Amino acid sequence: MNEEKDKNHLPQYPEPYWRDLVAFPTFEKLDHDIETDVAIVGAGITGITAAFLLAKEGLNIVLIDSGEILNGTTAHTTAKVTAQHGLIYDQLIKDIGEEQAKLYYEANKEAMEFVIKTVKDLKIDCDLTYEDAYVYAATDEYVSKIQDEIKAYQKLGIPGEYTETIPFSIPCKAAVVMKEQVQFHPLKYLTALIPQITEAGGKIFEHTTAMKVEDGDTPKILTRDGQTISCKYVISASHFPFNDEMGLYFARMHAERSYVLGIKTEQEYPGGMYISADSPTRSLRYTQINGEKLILVGGESHKTGQGISTFEHYEALKAFSEEVFSIKEIPYRWSAQDIITMDKVPYVGPATENHPNVFIATGYAKWGMTNSTAAANLLKDLIIQKKNRYEELYSPSRFHPKPGVKNLIKDNADVAKHLIQGKFAMVHQGPEDLGKDEAAIVKINGGKAGCYRDKDGLLHAVDSTCTHMGCEVEWNSGERTWDCPCHASRFSINGEVLEGPAVEPLKKVDLK
Repeated sequence: MNEEKDKNHLPQYPEPYWRDLVAFPTFEKLDHDIETDVAIVGAGITGITAAFLLAKEGLNIVLIDSGEILNGTTAHTTAKVTAQHGLIYDQLIKDIGEEQAKLYYEANKEAMEFVIKTVKDLKIDCDLTYEDAYVYAATDEYVSKIQDEIKAYQKLGIPGEYTETIPFSIPCKAAVVMKEQVQFHPLKYLTALIPQITEAGGKIFEHTTAMKVEDGDTPKILTRDGQTISCKYVISASHFPFNDEMGLYFARMHAERSYVLGIKTEQEYPGGMYISADSPTRSLRYTQINGEKLILVGGESHKTGQGISTFEHYEALKAFSEEVFSIKEIPYRWSAQDIITMDKVPYVGPATENHPNVFIATGYAKWGMTNSTAAANLLKDLIIQKKNRYEELYSPSRFHPKPGVKNLIKDNADVAKHLIQGKFAMVHQGPEDLGKDEAAIVKINGGKAGCYRDKDGLLHAVDSTCTHMGCEVEWNSGERTWDCPCHASRFSINGEVLEGPAVEPLKKVDLK
C-alpha cells in the first residue's frame, strides 16, 4: 500500500485497493500444446465464474490470462453488485422495447442473487453487505430524468422508490432508490472460486497471451509463444475480444476510462451506494479496511486516449471529496476501462453466426459485476445446450436500429477524426526536451516516437503507431501508459499490450 500521509496529496502511483492485502494463487505459464473441452481467455470475473460453472458441469477447462489473474478490469471496479445501472431503464425501453428492458433487469437481478447464494453456499468472507442504491440528481436539470426513470421502473415492475432526499451531505433534488442491493470485495470472492475450479480438474495458466483463433469443428487458440490450445469451445472473456476480427467488434463498441479515489474520512459514512445522474458522474460506496471505512469516490468518464491530462480527473475527484468529506488520507487511486456497445447491453454469445463454438463476453458498460455473472451463466447454458431466456437479449449478432445507426456513425466518425489528426499532428519536441517523469510524442531519427523519461532519467521510446489499426497513441499521465484514442488499446512505457484490441506490442525505438 502507498504510505502517502498528506491528505491533500494523491498517491504517486495508481493502485487499486482490491489487490492490496489479498493473497493470490500463482500459476505457471503454458509451455506445451494442450487439449480441453473449453478454453477460456481472460481470468477476470467473467472467465473465473464461467470456469467455475463449467467445471461443476464436469467439463475440462483451461483458463489462460496474458498477465496475472485478477489484475485487469475486475481489479479496478467499484464492485457494486446491483441491477441499478444509472439511468438505464427509461433509455432501454426507448431503444430496445419494454420486453427486452425487463429481461435486462431480470438478468442482472438474478446475477446479484447468484453472487449472494454463492457467497452463502461456499461461506466466502468477501465483505458482502446489503445496501440501498441511489441515482440522484444534484441539479434541477436532471429531476425530470429521475422522474422518467421511476416511471420506467413502474412499467417494468421494478421495485423502487422516488425521493427528494438522500442520507448524505450532497445536494439532491430527486433520486430513485433500489433497495437491498449488494456490494462486496470482488477479489476475495473470486479467489474463493479458484480452488473449486482446480479441484474439479481445471487448469489455469498465467502470462499466456492468446493471439488468434483458428476456426473449425475443434477450434485452436494460438498463443504468442507458439503453443496451441485445442478445444471444442472458446470463450473470449478478455474484456475486449482478442479475436475481434470475428464480428468487427472494434467498430461496434467504444471504450471509456473512469477514475476512483479510496479515501479515509473524519466523519461516519451513512451507508448506501450512490451515483449521480448529472455529469460529470460522481459515484460513492464504502468498503472496510482494517476495521474502518474506506470511501470509494468515482467518476470522471471520458473516451480512452482523448481529452484533458488524465491526472486532472483524479484532481477533480479530490476536489469533490474535499467538498463532501473531511479527509484524513487518500491512500489509493486507480482507474478503470469499460467497453460500451451501441445499445449499452453487453455482447454475450457466439462471436458471429458462422462461429457457433467461439463465444465472446464484452461490453458491460461499467456494470460488470452483475453483467459478467449473467454472461458466465449464459455461456455455461449455451455450451451445455440448455435453454436460456437471455440469449436473444445479449446476442452479439443483434442490431437495434434506433441506437445502433446513430452510435455506429458517431463512434466511427470519431475514430476517423483521431486517425487523421494523429497522422498530421506536428511534432516539435525531441527526447532531450523531456524532464523526469515527462512524456511526449517526439522526433527521433526523422520519424515520430512516444518517449517517456522515468524518475531515474532513463528514456523509454516506442513506435507511436498503434499495432491494431494504425492510429497514433496519446500519453496517459495518470497511469503512465500510451493509449490509443481510436479503439482504446493501451500500452506500457515499454510497449507491452495492457488493453486490447491490439495483441501486438508497440515496437521499441533505438535512441542511439
